[in-house]
Amino acid sequence: MLVNQLKAFYAVARLGSITLAAKQLELSAPTVTTQIRALEEQYGLELFRRSGGRLSLSESGARLLPRVDALLQQELDLEFTLRNSAELSGGSLRLGATAPYYLLEILQRFRARHPRVDISVASGNSRQMMEALLSYQVDVVTSSHLEKDPRLQRLELGRDPLVLLLPQGHALAALAAVPLAALADQTLLLRERGSMTRTLTEQAMEAAGLRPRDTLEIASREALREAVRLGLGLSVFAAHETGSSPDLLVRPFADPMPEVCEYLYCLRERAEARLMRAWLACCGADAPA
Repeated sequence: MLVNQLKAFYAVARLGSITLAAKQLELSAPTVTTQIRALEEQYGLELFRRSGGRLSLSESGARLLPRVDALLQQELDLEFTLRNSAELSGGSLRLGATAPYYLLEILQRFRARHPRVDISVASGNSRQMMEALLSYQVDVVTSSHLEKDPRLQRLELGRDPLVLLLPQGHALAALAAVPLAALADQTLLLRERGSMTRTLTEQAMEAAGLRPRDTLEIASREALREAVRLGLGLSVFAAHETGSSPDLLVRPFADPMPEVCEYLYCLRERAEARLMRAWLACCGADAPA
């Protein structure tokens, strides 16, 4: 019971929100609130100051936080050791991905070599996946963002040029390569802010002094592809992520375009674990850079 209360306190303290903490812990917000209040009442502490619907750590909460951090770190280290103590005929590995394409290719090789290892795959944007890795919720992540945190080891998995996705029958489909300037007359469908593809697209257009006629933000690649198919606009994708559909066409740009790099990250302190080394071997590397 106490451990669950401390986990609720730690998640709220780190994320600054009961709602976000509940989502991470896979609990309801009232449950998280109840756990924190029970902890405060049992020990006569005020862990958070509540003002205008916002939470901030009290002095007692700030003193407690590093000790809870150390305690939960010990629990996570023990859990990781247990999952990796089995021979490769067992154990488990938790993966996180912002895009599944490179990860699934590696997973296919890993499963062929180690079919009895349990695998789970979580997905989210780069910020969510990196947070999950640093908080020990996953063991490996792939991301298109270049991270230089010294706690991380990094391996470059590949590079993809930016290409244009458009529906069959579109006027630009007749071109073998599309000038970037042609996007100025189009509705451009974009991922959410923070997406590397969106960032590189906007940088390329800004450098060329271009603005699309209109933009529409859509959160997922799958929804973007469907929106293009329905004729809502055009979208820029990394070449590896366009998928295959008879209703969609892919065209390169006539102008030089930036490439999207895909990286694999793991925690430096865990890179030598048996399952981690087996995973890295399937990536074609003994260890990340």
